[in-house]
Amino acid sequence: MNYRTITSERLGETIYEYEHETGLKVLYVKKPDYYKKTAMFGTSYGSMDNVFKVPGRAGEIEVPDGIAHFLEHKLFEQEDGNMLDKFSRLGASPNAFTSFNQTVYYFSCTDLFEENFRMLLDYVQKPFLTDESVEKEKGIIGQEIMMYRDNADWRVFFNLLDCLYVKHPVKLEIAGSVESIAKITRELLYDCYNTFYSPSNMVVTAVADLDPEAVFSIANDMIKFKDRGKVEKKYPDEPERLNREYAEQKLAVSMPLFNMGIKDNVRAEGYELLKRRAALSILLYSIMGRSSELYDRLYSERLINDSFRCEVSLTTSYGYMVWGGQSPNPEKAAAIIADALKEAASKGIRDDDFNRVRKSQEGLFIRSLNSVEYIAREMLDSYFNGTGLFDEIRAYEEMDAGYINKVAGEVLSNPAALSVINPL
Repeated sequence: MNYRTITSERLGETIYEYEHETGLKVLYVKKPDYYKKTAMFGTSYGSMDNVFKVPGRAGEIEVPDGIAHFLEHKLFEQEDGNMLDKFSRLGASPNAFTSFNQTVYYFSCTDLFEENFRMLLDYVQKPFLTDESVEKEKGIIGQEIMMYRDNADWRVFFNLLDCLYVKHPVKLEIAGSVESIAKITRELLYDCYNTFYSPSNMVVTAVADLDPEAVFSIANDMIKFKDRGKVEKKYPDEPERLNREYAEQKLAVSMPLFNMGIKDNVRAEGYELLKRRAALSILLYSIMGRSSELYDRLYSERLINDSFRCEVSLTTSYGYMVWGGQSPNPEKAAAIIADALKEAASKGIRDDDFNRVRKSQEGLFIRSLNSVEYIAREMLDSYFNGTGLFDEIRAYEEMDAGYINKVAGEVLSNPAALSVINPL
């Protein structure tokens, strides 16, 4: 069986890459003496992919918000039973998720990996949809949507995205709305499945203590679907400006909650996207990470607590930095942070801060390679972004303060938006 290997001498890890005759890639890492095993089957299709062109069909297709998440739910229901029950009987822990740009099905187990792996590859290729089951699912997902309307962490985040983005569908709820899912039909679900669940738009990743040939042999046996050509996703042109600067909502919380964020309007792809994302993360943690002077000041003045978090999200079509948590005075905390961002934009970050945070982020990445789930997830995400798992360590090695400060000048001068949840 023909496959290629990609080895990182520094990390002591090897990725085995197999290409099925359909064009589907299978990426595998062998972890000797690890009891835990995992596999993922993902498609580059998420909640924001609602307008697209299909090869061989004229014009663009537009589908209701929430349909990718709806389809994820429905794939677990097969003609002979629910897949969650089947995996559980084999001692595996299965799940799936839909993000803004991906849908991923996966399981973890300690025994019977081959049986579970075959089942994962099989059911993702075999949707079973009926008009009755689709209508029933609308009620289930409708309840899920209503539940998230009262979730303060969820609302403060999506209210912020609505502030940051004018047109881009990343601002839309992943599950859609009660009104949008009411428009979903069996035919539309099959249209989306046949468009996005295609070998050239998907990838399989696995981590276990097995020979690569055994894993690839199973994939060779189980992959049956045919490639339908590359789908062309369509997104609206997003203005650089904010949609609005401030959003406020009242919910049943004991303390106010805030999220604050900035858009990154510079588009990148492949390795440059990965390097830029790493740079933004180093920049953000240098300014307001737990070892920063800003964090210490905010914490000492009791404007934040241990709930404070910050993160970076960057893809080929959108990018943002977001931070926040509980605060008795969100507006005062936001004002202090805004001043710190202005200073970082004009002066950059100090070399000692850069070196400390870069080493910390690099160490966190290396340490995370002890997790089979992390490896499988990162291989999948890297593949869809046109990079490889080991490119991240290369990015940290090549990073310098000059590059970080260049990125800081491009991003931190952009206006920030603030989203607040206040108690009823």
